[in-house]
Amino acid sequence: MDSHNISDRLSQISDEFMKCSRAITAIGDETRQNIIVALLQSGCNGLRVGAITEKTHLSRPAVSHHLQVLKDANVINMRREGTMNYYFLDAENTQWKTMLHLMQHINDLADEVTKNKICGGTKHGFMGGN
Repeated sequence: MDSHNISDRLSQISDEFMKCSRAITAIGDETRQNIIVALLQSGCNGLRVGAITEKTHLSRPAVSHHLQVLKDANVINMRREGTMNYYFLDAENTQWKTMLHLMQHINDLADEVTKNKICGGTKHGFMGGN
């Protein structure tokens, strides 16, 4: 594993963290995690605010706030049918794949670091030591 390759990979991971930062922050909240689970349980049809309120035992304003945070972070999508809004997860058109790639890149590099016993960013100095 050469220092240029690791440097490029670390730079890529940093860039991916920047692209995913809002989504990572949004899904870090336990209430929003419960909303995501409720949306997953609903399948592809999605849920309206009232149904999410029933499933999560949150107030409508709280649910609306958390849905907006998730939507603004591109974690969930919304479909409008007339005057009704349905919220749902969409793996293709949201941040889920970007976050998955980030996690995979971190895991791959961590796996290499562990297997090659690279400590403190060096295996006896990939950053120039011996």
